[in-house]
Amino acid sequence: MIVVTVNSGSTSVKLAAFQIGAAGKVARIANEPHAGATLQPAAVLQAFLGGMPTPPDAIAHRVVHGGTRFKGPELITEEVLQAIRQLSALAPLHNPKAVEWIEAARHVAGTGVAQIAAFDTSFFCRMPRVACEYALAPHFGLDQEVRRYGFHGLAHEALWRRWCELQPSFAAGGRLITLQLGGGCSAAAIANGRPLETSMGFSPLEGLVMATRCGDIDPAVVPYLQHRLGLTADQIIEQFNRASGVAGVSGGETDLGKLAADPAPQAQFAVDLYCYRVRKYLGACLTVLSGCDGIVFGGGVGEHVPAVRRRILADMGWAGIALDAEANAAASGQDTRIDAPNSSVRVYVLAVDEEGVLVRAARAVLKD
Repeated sequence: MIVVTVNSGSTSVKLAAFQIGAAGKVARIANEPHAGATLQPAAVLQAFLGGMPTPPDAIAHRVVHGGTRFKGPELITEEVLQAIRQLSALAPLHNPKAVEWIEAARHVAGTGVAQIAAFDTSFFCRMPRVACEYALAPHFGLDQEVRRYGFHGLAHEALWRRWCELQPSFAAGGRLITLQLGGGCSAAAIANGRPLETSMGFSPLEGLVMATRCGDIDPAVVPYLQHRLGLTADQIIEQFNRASGVAGVSGGETDLGKLAADPAPQAQFAVDLYCYRVRKYLGACLTVLSGCDGIVFGGGVGEHVPAVRRRILADMGWAGIALDAEANAAASGQDTRIDAPNSSVRVYVLAVDEEGVLVRAARAVLKD
């Protein structure tokens, strides 16, 4: 079986192809990232599929928002595609793009190729009610689909699965904190495979400081800025998403590695604020889990910026967390254990294999 994965963002896509052998062994046979606001999905897919020796048996798509309807991967039918379109109101930057790629894949590959959707929100659909709901009256909250959905689900699932492979002594992974730190950032507390808490909420704007997103902010700031600056709510939210976070604080730079090495006070403050917010949520996750067995870092920053990992976990011996300075400094882009011998919590840097989760989703759907 050959499975193609389509991992699309608002202005980018990562295409990959995998061959599944008779014994179930999965091998990556192609990989092709693309970026740009003017990408033409049909043309990109036509070129990618045209370069493969045989047509795929299935195409698996990452879809950011599945709402409360999609609690796992789904075979894409007209009904499912229409539901994804309707959920665009909750994810206006991402779901419409996913629909474009799905429609293009169906056109290019033909009706004989199964199309599967895997949803970022599905991983968090089993969070406890207290972690999912805001303190709002129903007519303002749940009746309007206002609740905490969580995002980066494929990434957190991938980190959890890899941790389970590396630490099989913990039943279903034990108590794990996953930190997905890239352009977007989120934390999750996972107990025996079940997410109990995550930092993102109604939208990917909630939670940690990110490359260009502000993360947590008092909602009263929106009408205040509307009055002060004469902007619309949509314009302010656009600023929160596109021109805030590390970029807003630093003056435009988003590379945490460069900022950590820059002695300028504002550069150091940007890194400190970024790391402080992660430490704050790390403390919340530790409380929710009543301690933890492991912490894993993933994503572009989590995998490649040792200074950020060091600042996040500094002086946490009280929680049984201690880094090996040399192991941390050397870890970059590959699976590495970085906790010190005296640490009771195991700490890893892990590559985030979202495509592996997409392949798993396709196999599960086709098996059913």
